Amino acid sequence: MKKTHTIKTGAILLLGSLLMSFMTKAQTPDTGIFTEHNDIGTVGIKGEADYDSENQTYVLTGSGENIWFDEDAFQFTWREVSGDFILRARMKFEGEGHHSHRKMGWMLRANKTSGSPHYSAVVHGDGLTALQYRDEQDGETLEMRSEVQSPDIVQLERRGDTLLMSVARHGETFNTISMSVTGMQDEVLAGLFVCSHDSTTSEKAVFSNVRLVKPAPEDLVPYQDFLGSHLEVMDMETGHREIIFTSPISIQAPNWTPDNQSLIYNSVGLLFKISPEGGIPRQMNTGFATNNNNDHVLTFDGKTMGISHHTEADNGQSVVYSLPIEGGTPKRITDKSPSYLHGWSPDNKYVIYTAERNGQYDIYRIPADGGEEVQLTNQKALDDGSEYSPDGEYIYFNSARTGTMQIWRMKPDGSEQEQLTFDEYNDWFPHISPDGKQIVFISYMPEVDAGDHPFYKHVYLRRIPIDGGDPKVVAYLYGGQGTMNVPSWSPCGRYISFVSNSGVWW
Repeated sequence: MKKTHTIKTGAILLLGSLLMSFMTKAQTPDTGIFTEHNDIGTVGIKGEADYDSENQTYVLTGSGENIWFDEDAFQFTWREVSGDFILRARMKFEGEGHHSHRKMGWMLRANKTSGSPHYSAVVHGDGLTALQYRDEQDGETLEMRSEVQSPDIVQLERRGDTLLMSVARHGETFNTISMSVTGMQDEVLAGLFVCSHDSTTSEKAVFSNVRLVKPAPEDLVPYQDFLGSHLEVMDMETGHREIIFTSPISIQAPNWTPDNQSLIYNSVGLLFKISPEGGIPRQMNTGFATNNNNDHVLTFDGKTMGISHHTEADNGQSVVYSLPIEGGTPKRITDKSPSYLHGWSPDNKYVIYTAERNGQYDIYRIPADGGEEVQLTNQKALDDGSEYSPDGEYIYFNSARTGTMQIWRMKPDGSEQEQLTFDEYNDWFPHISPDGKQIVFISYMPEVDAGDHPFYKHVYLRRIPIDGGDPKVVAYLYGGQGTMNVPSWSPCGRYISFVSNSGVWW
């Protein structure tokens, strides 16, 4: 089912004020998200922890004999955390290395003594990967080994009394092992580490795409309570991600303008522009339309923007409008509601959208100036997320007609409907690269209902060739609704933009 939230005008003005007061560019100090770094135990060579704020990458250099038995020696950069959290990073050793058992990864530690209790997601130089732990002060170290060798994506999550280590080689889905941690204290030192396994030498590890996520509490009310947001830009060739803007409230669904000058996103019913490099956002003029959802789409030439605004005249339901990209008074396109915009035809003559008619949600087409709508799909299961290919030959969309939400395509008249993804994940919102060769989309885990795309879940961004194929993961994140609902490729096709989420740590 399509879900939206309605915000009253007074709340919009108040939250808009808060938005401009608190939303700042995602700038971090020299230590990044961590507050301290130390050599733990006795090391032969002093360690270092460097943060490159330009590309948001951490480089740790460390010595130390080992992290094992009843005492440890290594370099550690960390901060105090409590409650539930998710730690995630892409990591690699630099150079050939001196020892096959050099180590890097994530660590949770009770204190800074060499025999502290700890729980660590560890990748060794020879590829061995394990969840290693010491339950008590100065006790023995034990481990649970992963089936995955030499992963470069490592995630460590605390969920109540359970600790989960999820690892993958970039492009693959996670492999997860878990353990009970009833004896772990609530407040721990959480951070990245490197150990050379030889106190006479140092080893260097590089950590990128580093995220510390505070997930949604169990009592969060969907579409009423919201977490903070990171607006991210990712290089599709390298997988490197940078946070260009951070908000303590919900921002959603960035579009990339064809002139490469702006990203457009929605928040508290309004639309904002921001440079792809970051900076201070500017509110867009959408006239009376101040209750917009995250279904906003630009024409291929970037001159016109379509929006989905919830109108009082339509009992708060979504209606599709258009207006010049410079802003102005919206022009109504769809007579009927609810209608949720998703795409423009390349020639700007039509818009396509998801609409609820006669108790089911299907995909419709209508002339851009309004008129008679044409039903393109007819399924009891939800069809959604429609988007034209740049050549206008196909409309790509997602459908739950097979029991899971999958990516499909059809001809612009609704004929030749063809399924493109087939696995257990629930795939939403296919977006076509500017050259028409690739599709990127968001994938929910199998346990999420096929007809739902909720906020605040573990999700993947995945990619397939334009005609289908084996999906490859391009990003691992905590997000969902609002992450990538609308076309978000850069004009050159090298980058995408999206939103990830976290509760506020600061």
